[in-house]
Amino acid sequence: MKRIEALQALADLTIQHPVIVTCAATSRELASVKDSDNHLYLLDAMGLVGSVATGLALSLNPSAPKVVGIEGDGSLLMNPNVLPTGGFLAPDNLLLVLLDNGVYGSTGALPTYSSKVDLAQLAAAAGWTTRTTDTVEALKEAFGELLTVRGPAFLYARTEPGNAEGIGKLLLDPVAITGRFTRWLREDHVGAEAAA
Repeated sequence: MKRIEALQALADLTIQHPVIVTCAATSRELASVKDSDNHLYLLDAMGLVGSVATGLALSLNPSAPKVVGIEGDGSLLMNPNVLPTGGFLAPDNLLLVLLDNGVYGSTGALPTYSSKVDLAQLAAAAGWTTRTTDTVEALKEAFGELLTVRGPAFLYARTEPGNAEGIGKLLLDPVAITGRFTRWLREDHVGAEAAA
């Protein structure tokens, strides 16, 4: 499965969820598929999806729709502490989707460590409920299963290396992105007390 195919599926699956998205090509591709107010793109903030998503999940009502983080293998490997932190704090409403293409896609496709480091096993060892997949249909099914899990959930999705062609830069102002995301949280009552 290509990353953009996974993102197309995730865009449809996360309409009611706050979505924290990793930087660079992943943010650009998701925005090209569907740019939405419930997407918080972490531009130039590699490795922080798990941190932001965990913090947001802890601040929202546990009965609110799960906070969904969309992360890449290279980014997660820059800050793997998010796995034991999320596992220890264990918010009920957290789902981290890892799109692992085995390379740093935005910097010349240099390989990451994910060919030797099993990131799904790391998550499981840290207390996350995990599922793995490498097809769009299996991703949709595993996502649905993990929405029913209490505690942190981790969806490992193997994708092909390479970025989608013809995707422009994401030139939105980070302040504007944050403002619209905060407004979406308030208006959708996902966690008005946290977003205030």
